[in-house]
Amino acid sequence: MKPTKQVIIQIIIYLSLLIPVAQAADSTAADKLGWKLGVQCWTFRKLTFVETVDRIHQLGLKYVEMFPGQKLKLDSDAVVGPDMPADVTAEVKAKLKAADVQLVSFGVTSIPEGEDTARKLFEWAKKMGIEVIVTETVPTEIIDKLSGEFGIKVAIHNHPTTWPPDQILAATKDLSPRIGSGADTGHWKRAGFDTVEQIKKLGSRTIHSHFKDVAPVEGQPGNFLDAPWGTGQGNAAAMLTELKNQGYQGYFIIEYEYGTVDELMTNLPKCILFFNQTAAQLAK
Repeated sequence: MKPTKQVIIQIIIYLSLLIPVAQAADSTAADKLGWKLGVQCWTFRKLTFVETVDRIHQLGLKYVEMFPGQKLKLDSDAVVGPDMPADVTAEVKAKLKAADVQLVSFGVTSIPEGEDTARKLFEWAKKMGIEVIVTETVPTEIIDKLSGEFGIKVAIHNHPTTWPPDQILAATKDLSPRIGSGADTGHWKRAGFDTVEQIKKLGSRTIHSHFKDVAPVEGQPGNFLDAPWGTGQGNAAAMLTELKNQGYQGYFIIEYEYGTVDELMTNLPKCILFFNQTAAQLAK
């Protein structure tokens, strides 16, 4: 019996996912700098978590940041996050292992008040192998304590109207180095900040990043959309240079908030190539 046209198309799609579109991007220099490049699942929020992991594998990347509430897979009502039942957790872990993709961070999420309820989030994160919780919750001594107990960093995420660098510095001044900025560089630009100056200001308090480059929307002053790294007005090369000067080691998370899936699969490889080529220059 000959396969139908639809079956043939599905086979072609599956095989295409096995070929990394960014396979020419050499991460050797980035590895030397202690830099790791991953993708925030929000980038592919139109897809399920399972489909997103396939896309990350196709991009040739090995790290993912999960956000709460993404649908697990097609034909299922299950979603990912701390309340996942055991069977969904097992399916998530199996998918990550099969795709050779590591779950390294989670957010943006709130951290519950009170040590007992906050502890449950940290316990779940530890079981999932998560290294960074990304939040906009005000950091406290309890959060700092749990961060140390579980060996998990807490990165404060910023939107254009929340958590400017000065506020992060003030909130973390008496806390451990595990608590710091989860610098969303695109939102810095949208807030009117000089991105490089914010990195200088934060210094070692930058512990994670939703790294972005953005370009202005014609006829819409102050409105910026994601752009392939190095092509926008975020000063991406200078930001990477300053982070290298600061001795930053950690994750750079691609969070592209604009474009169709096809457009994303065209633009994200450009970001990956720019990142690795810039790292090669900086690692010399």
